[in-house]
Parts: sequence; structure tokens; C-alpha cells
Amino acid sequence: LKMAAVGAGGDFDHSVEATSGMAVHIVPALSDNYTYLLVCNKTKMAAVIDPVEPAKLIAKAEAVGARITTILTTHNHWDHAGGNKKMAKLIDGLVIYGGRGDNAEAVTHEVGEGDVIEVGALKVSVIETPCHTKGHVCYHVNDTAVFTGDTLFVAGCGNFNTGSPKQMLDAFTKLGALPVHTLLYVGHEYTKSNLAYARYVEPTNKTIKAKQIWAEAALAAGRYTVPTTVGEEALTSPFFRAVTGESGVLNHCSTDDRVAAMKFAREEKSAGDWRSKV
Repeated sequence: LKMAAVGAGGDFDHSVEATSGMAVHIVPALSDNYTYLLVCNKTKMAAVIDPVEPAKLIAKAEAVGARITTILTTHNHWDHAGGNKKMAKLIDGLVIYGGRGDNAEAVTHEVGEGDVIEVGALKVSVIETPCHTKGHVCYHVNDTAVFTGDTLFVAGCGNFNTGSPKQMLDAFTKLGALPVHTLLYVGHEYTKSNLAYARYVEPTNKTIKAKQIWAEAALAAGRYTVPTTVGEEALTSPFFRAVTGESGVLNHCSTDDRVAAMKFAREEKSAGDWRSKV
């Protein structure tokens, strides 16, 4: 992949274009969660993604003149679905979506691969990404942005709690097939740690180094490191690059098998021994 805007000193700041018909408001929650208010610019109808702290999202909606009609739940873990029931009590008629078979809190409509949800004039397509939980889904909006929950993080991926390395590889393959400019809004602020590990895996990768410097500056200034893009992940994420068979990652993982590389990278990242070597 060639991305002229990305490289040493490149600009890693992104936002939704006004022409996309939508606005995305980032609302941090708990210690490191990202929740989101997705607004249809035409109708001012809105969806919230993983509203673990409902009051924050309701306040944001009021501030921007939006009306929340929908909850989009990526998966059943309490720090993502744990606000659904409370929010349903606060807003009458709320429609709550979650992945098929995931049994997330207070879900009224379970959805699967290719299902389309309407939020005002916005079209939200469901991408099944089981692994972190058995019914985890991502939400792809207007061919512009994806809310990835705990499947994909900036330069990282979720734990394989109920699934396998092959399932996570399949999930990343789906997300990687989207256009390089697609915006990815992730579930947690793990960027600093993830890029440190990515740098350990590929110490000569200049794009990783540049993004690491950018992320540390952004966080120090109180800014967010989301969204990322499909193109940037293809250049910086060891998990994404394991899936695409990048030689630097496969060599680090001592395998030519992409599934084995995904497994190795996830286990090595979690074990943490690499931290003493960077």
C-alpha cells in the first residue's frame, strides 16, 4: 500500500468528512473506553455505540441537537453493553442492536453479516467478527467508517476469549478488504502500548515510529488517537500485517503461516516480556 500522507512526520489525524452525511462524536468512558455518538446530519437522528455511561452520550446528543433512537452494541462485555438497560429506561422506544447469539444486555434486535440498520438516512451494515466474543460484530456506516469494538484497536487486536486465531484472522481479512481511507473507530485507548509492541516487532518500520511519536504527543495534549484508517493499520499493526503476510512480521513470529503468526503475536503481546526489550 502506498499512502502519500503517511510516513516519517506524516499526519495521522482523521475525521469524518461533512460530505459523508454523518458526524461522529467521540465520548470517552470509564478508564480507557471509547464510546460514540453517530449522528445523521440530514435528520439529526442518532445512534450510540457501546454506551456504558449513558449520561455522557445523552448530554452530548443534547449539546449537538441530536435525538438518540438506536444503540449499536459491538459485544456483550459489561464495559460495552453494561449501559444498555439504563439507557433504555432513560429514552423511550430505543432500538437496541447486538450480534446474533452474543446475548448482550437488553438487546431487542440481534443482527448478523450483511444486515442493514437505518439510522435516519444512514445505512449501517453489519460485519460479523466472532472471536473476542462469540457474537461480536462491527458496524460499517455509509461506506465511510467502521466501529470495531474490541476486534481491532489502533495497531492492535482483541483477546481471543471465545474464539481462535483463525477467527481473528478472518475478521481482520474482512476489515482489510475495505478501502484504505475507511475510518476505524475502536473500543479502547490502547494505542501507546500497541505501537510500542509494533515497534518491537518491526524496529525499522519508519511509519510505526512516526505514528508512535504522533500518538504520544496527541495523548500528552489530551487528544484522541481515533479514528485510524484501514491503510494506516496495514502499514503499522503487527496483527494486520500478520494477516497480510508482511515479511517483517512473519520473520519475527518465525513462521510463514499467517494464522500461526496471529497467534504468536497475540500471545507475545499479552505475555509482556517484550516490554523489557524496548
